Amino acid sequence: MKLIYHIIIRLSIVLSIVLAIWAVFFYMRMIDEINDETDDSLEDYSEQIIMRQLAGEEMPSESNNSNNQYYLKEITAGEAQSKPHIHYTDSMIYIPLKRETEPARILTTVYRDENGKYYELVVAIPTIEKKDLKEAILYWMIFLYFGLLFCILLINIWVYHQSNRPLHKLLAWFNRYKIGGKNVPLNNDTDITEFRRLNEAVVKSMQRSEQVFEEQKQFIGNASHEIQTPLAVCRNRLENLMEDESLTETQLEELSKTLRTLEQITRLNKTLLLLSKIENRQFPGTHHIELNSIIKKNINDYREVYAHMNVEVEIRESGIFKVIMNETLADILVNNIIKNAFVHNIANGKIVIEISPSKLVIKNSGQEFTLDSQLIFKRFYQGNKKPESSGLGLALIKSICDLEKLHISYAFENNFHRFEISR
Repeated sequence: MKLIYHIIIRLSIVLSIVLAIWAVFFYMRMIDEINDETDDSLEDYSEQIIMRQLAGEEMPSESNNSNNQYYLKEITAGEAQSKPHIHYTDSMIYIPLKRETEPARILTTVYRDENGKYYELVVAIPTIEKKDLKEAILYWMIFLYFGLLFCILLINIWVYHQSNRPLHKLLAWFNRYKIGGKNVPLNNDTDITEFRRLNEAVVKSMQRSEQVFEEQKQFIGNASHEIQTPLAVCRNRLENLMEDESLTETQLEELSKTLRTLEQITRLNKTLLLLSKIENRQFPGTHHIELNSIIKKNINDYREVYAHMNVEVEIRESGIFKVIMNETLADILVNNIIKNAFVHNIANGKIVIEISPSKLVIKNSGQEFTLDSQLIFKRFYQGNKKPESSGLGLALIKSICDLEKLHISYAFENNFHRFEISR
């Protein structure tokens, strides 16, 4: 998962909790504030009526155009003692002017005048419908909640992308970079200290990789020259020595074994050097290549070499398998996979080559049990060791396929070992 998605998920969780707590607190404070304002009006209204009653002034009408109402009645001392002196309630009252019932905030006050008489004053002020208020607040809270959450996330994403531009630019340059190739210098100026240090670290790392790559190339070139020459000299000396007529049959046989071992070492050395070159990407340049023609060109050579095995070869073409790769590697790939089918075959066996526009399949008879598909492409793995096999052929094929972005797979079907190369 990308970093931006991790940030969005975590921000969403944290912001959802924080905004939910804020919404509940805001709602409660809003209701308290509405009640406080209403209670202040009730207290003022109640004080005016009490002051007029105690002063003996004319009392206002119990219901006026403002829909405020009051009820004043005399009560006994016992009733006064049993009731709270000040009490707030929410209830429904009838409004004569509107001829309907509405919610109201009610203040009940019990007081005593100078003559010792007790009175109960009930004042009521119509208030808003709390159910409607809750629904309205809930609607707007949800709207503001998601709107605010969306805006915060959008701003954070924008800030993230703006702040991480140098990182994305560095990653793009790093993905395009090819060791040993022609690479443009990194141009990624930034005033962010961490990104600047990261740029420097990546550039230094690439410089070290280039240095190691050049050293490897030089080593492979030296090894190719320095090792092959003594091997060739030893082979020539052995061949000259075998021409000596004074040698016994036993000596000739031992020299012949030594020569075969030397030739195997030579082939092994060449294959290992080739593998190193492939892994170090020392085969630049790619072309559109048709594997059909390469197969047909090389199959006859192997038929002649392994004619003593009397292997039947069948080619089935349903299209042209075109690839974009290095021409030398394409030839090595085809030669090795065909050679593998002959080397690990049996006398009077069969090879079937199926070519289509999307894949190349080579099936060969051989040992009648499956090989380990996890190990078969590893170096020096041999299910049934052959003297002429170095154990590197399939590893070489796998390396070429990996380099050229091709997929190779193995399966054992109907007593045939099946290798498939596809895009």
